[in-house]
Amino acid sequence: MTDDPRWQPSQRYPDPCIVALDPSFKRYHLALSAVERLHHGTRWGEGPVWLGDARCLLWSDIPNNRVLKWDEETGAVSAWRKPSNNANGHTRDRQGRIIACEHGGRRVVRFEYDGAITVLASHYQGKRLNSPNDVVVKSDGSVWFTDPPFGLAAFYEGEKQAAELPHTNVYRVDGATGEITLVADDVDHPNGLAFSPDESLLYVIESRSEPRNILAYDVDGARLRNRRVFVACQPGETPDGFRVDVDGNLWCGWGMTAEFDGVRVINAAGAPIGHIHLPERCANVAFGGRHRNRLFMAAAQSLYACYFNTQGVVGG
Repeated sequence: MTDDPRWQPSQRYPDPCIVALDPSFKRYHLALSAVERLHHGTRWGEGPVWLGDARCLLWSDIPNNRVLKWDEETGAVSAWRKPSNNANGHTRDRQGRIIACEHGGRRVVRFEYDGAITVLASHYQGKRLNSPNDVVVKSDGSVWFTDPPFGLAAFYEGEKQAAELPHTNVYRVDGATGEITLVADDVDHPNGLAFSPDESLLYVIESRSEPRNILAYDVDGARLRNRRVFVACQPGETPDGFRVDVDGNLWCGWGMTAEFDGVRVINAAGAPIGHIHLPERCANVAFGGRHRNRLFMAAAQSLYACYFNTQGVVGG
């Protein structure tokens, strides 16, 4: 681990990095829990996913073309998959299998129990996907993912190539048939996505609107309807990936400036209630630990964690 002079962990409780923007956030803030840095040394950390049965966290280091593993018991960090096809977002399906979005492979894949890799999606209507970014699995087994072209822009987070699809879309893969359908083509570069606890809503980050938006859709079976802006971000605010807790709060990777770098917590009404300040931009988060109450934060060059008085939704 390389030392980072920017990181100064709190020597006292409560941690001043954790700030309530609304009194309602205080119920989630554990006064005797501080932000910890678990690892430093990635180029662009992304896509964390918790594996409770293995007591470890996986997360992506996209430019270094690897997926790293942090071991809860020892704190050791090792390469879980390298090369990773510049993997980005990860999740687990309801059978516990890992699903990954690959920038380099331009596909969504599933890792089977025997080590085989199943391609869930690589094309739509005969054309290659752009660079799948983030992914969630609904309780019916369907796989929902975003497909912006970020991995096609340069030889850094993928391979510099031309896009074949005219839009940047959100897709659904049927859990029974494997059929891929387009569920939203009206998002300007969709990024992170997550369901509300009852799966009646799908939230999607619109990452190229100026400023960025967090969108909400009503989920109507295998379709989305009633697109609206859930959060209209202010200039300088840059949401990326996020997860939802059991109370419907969104815990969003945030940043791009020193004022906003970290994690923003937004309640189910769309109001900001809390912020976790980090010394670098946070890209994505995952809830983990035995009780799903430990928030893991994949930032640009580091992995952070902190316990909170809530739990991530199952499948998040």
